[in-house]
Amino acid sequence: MAKIKAFDKNLSEYENWFIFNKFVYQSELNAVKKAIPKNKNGFEIGIGSGLFAYPLGIKEGIDPSYKMREKARDRNLEVIDAVAEDLPYPDEKWDFILMVTTICFVDDIKKSFHEANRVLKKDGHFIIGFVDKNSSIGKMYLEYKNESLFYQDAIFFGTEDVYRILRDTEFEVEQTYQTVFGKLDEIKEVQKVLHGYGKGSFIVIKAKKMEVK
Repeated sequence: MAKIKAFDKNLSEYENWFIFNKFVYQSELNAVKKAIPKNKNGFEIGIGSGLFAYPLGIKEGIDPSYKMREKARDRNLEVIDAVAEDLPYPDEKWDFILMVTTICFVDDIKKSFHEANRVLKKDGHFIIGFVDKNSSIGKMYLEYKNESLFYQDAIFFGTEDVYRILRDTEFEVEQTYQTVFGKLDEIKEVQKVLHGYGKGSFIVIKAKKMEVK
């Protein structure tokens, strides 16, 4: 059962978070942008209201939340009502797939990753952005998740967890980026994007579909 209730009920609060935390948002966008292949055809799993897809030039995605799909369509994005575990696309259709802050809301992360692998072309890329549960902001989200509008039903992952699941679903990690350093309310400027993980709270992993021998 897709975890959509909070997103259908709290669209305004969701959008306002990115306005209020504009420097965090821009830092995250910059990190994701580094991983997006140029001049390639891709879509987003969990496109939400389009706050990442639209500025990154991604035209299409899926999302199970009606309110989020409506808002994304206001941004002239093509959105299909679907979940990550059952993608409405044929095999080997896409050059890349983006998935930002969505892994903590899927019902079956391994099935979701297998589906991503299925619809990616040979040598296609899977780009995952998420808050590392072992980071300062990740620990805060875990501590206060029961008080959050959006994270009460979320399952958080560490970077090593995601690496392992990617390997298990036939992906090879190529690059890892990190940004968002320090506490949310103390971030007053766009932050740099560094390679690796362990310092930043927001992680972007770029993984390549393995060649099946």
